Amino acid sequence: MIKKLFLTVLLIQFTACAELQQVVNQLPNTGITNDQIGNGLKQALHNGITNQVSKLAVKDGFFKNELTRILLPEELQKVDNTLRKIGLSKLADEGLKVLNRAAEDAVGEAIPIFVDAIKGMTFIDAKNILLGEKNAATMYLQNKTSEALYQKFNPIIANSFQKVGADKIWENLITKYNNLPLTANVNPNLTDYVTQEALKGVFTMVEVEEKEIRANVNKRSTELLKRVFALQD
Repeated sequence: MIKKLFLTVLLIQFTACAELQQVVNQLPNTGITNDQIGNGLKQALHNGITNQVSKLAVKDGFFKNELTRILLPEELQKVDNTLRKIGLSKLADEGLKVLNRAAEDAVGEAIPIFVDAIKGMTFIDAKNILLGEKNAATMYLQNKTSEALYQKFNPIIANSFQKVGADKIWENLITKYNNLPLTANVNPNLTDYVTQEALKGVFTMVEVEEKEIRANVNKRSTELLKRVFALQD
């Protein structure tokens, strides 16, 4: 049984290599090996992290980025609207900003987790990414890292709330709202919400970089990237 399983795995790997090698062979004078293809894809993923994700880890990285700014969860939008109507706009603005600050604090922890996922990428992974959809590399990272990122982000965001006073700000906001007549009390889990939104922001920016590298030849910053992504052009 074990021998048959081993032979099946070898057959799958051989078929995948042969399929991509056939694509390579159809291009004249590529001179590119399977190892180079794998390395090129790893380089592209690393670029996505370096060029985009690191931008989120600075002040206003989330807050001033239209693609990643964290807005209020649905149950708090009525809180925000109500407080603004009664003259507490400044407090409401501060509440929104500290949610984004917490995400910015956490994102720096993403890069080592991504690097580990890239190192573990197999040739079959590389083949599926290269010949896959325009966001195939992003989806690979999302599948490999989401759980680890959540576990890493969540306590950092909780600590960040305390550090920047977000817990006090939102306790004040929610208390004021809940004390208003004719309002239903709210008590959202903001740590979980911001963690989920931070993850969305991270993968949004990885996808931005991946699509650029696939579509824009000028974004392929090394000779290896140019040669590898020429296979999918």
